[in-house]
Amino acid sequence: MQGIQGKVAIVTGAGRGIGQAVALGLAEDGALIVANDLDQEPLDETLGQIRAMGGQGVGLAASVGDADIGERLAQLAVDSFGDIHLVFTAAGFTWDGMAHRMTDDQWQAIIDIHLTGTFRVVRDAYKVMRENAKRVVDEGGTPIARHIVTVSSQSGFGNLGQANYSAAKAGIAGLARTFALEGAMFNILANSVAYGLMDTRLTRPRESQEERVGEAVLGIPQASRDKVVDLLPMGRPGTVEEAAGPVLFLCSDLSNYVSGALLEVNGASHIS
Repeated sequence: MQGIQGKVAIVTGAGRGIGQAVALGLAEDGALIVANDLDQEPLDETLGQIRAMGGQGVGLAASVGDADIGERLAQLAVDSFGDIHLVFTAAGFTWDGMAHRMTDDQWQAIIDIHLTGTFRVVRDAYKVMRENAKRVVDEGGTPIARHIVTVSSQSGFGNLGQANYSAAKAGIAGLARTFALEGAMFNILANSVAYGLMDTRLTRPRESQEERVGEAVLGIPQASRDKVVDLLPMGRPGTVEEAAGPVLFLCSDLSNYVSGALLEVNGASHIS
């Protein structure tokens, strides 16, 4: 896509699902990838696919809950490729429960990974982006467009059994809007994508997989998932490729006057 060739992109959650699809899509368009995932094996798989297509990528296996994750990823990008132009934050998991039964640990774990983790990654990448853009501005030039894309969710509007996740995802949208305002004078654009039901390990039938993050069991009970799918206007979840497409647009020069937006990607389910 236009304007991605040669750009340096940090992608979290790049070993699986939407994060992997975005990392591969950016690499196919010529971006230099700094990939992050919690686990080394899926991260290596993504990097292997990038290199197999002739692309360039480096990786860091670490949790976005680590206090130094933003600094480490920003430094890896600068050391490896000299700059940062694009950021996409897809790392995360769900740990659902009705609000009256949700523990402090459940609440804090999701806030720490989704909201605080996103903040740390974006903040430290933004420092590099801003510094390099400011240098151009101080010299009387116009800096190239740089793009931050965060992952919100349809759950950010409120969702049964997801007080922690809903709060985090609503916060992420507000966070992106603030970076959009603060980055505007440096041509740094920040947007969020709010996904509906996409086909990932977070939303597949729980009975069909053995996916866990700590104490959290990932997936949706089959019966509950079937009810949700029956209500979708398009009659199916979205694919990870369909999730990645809007992100590639928001990372490209085609979106150089789009900032502070919340783009809903849900097959019309939010208006049904």
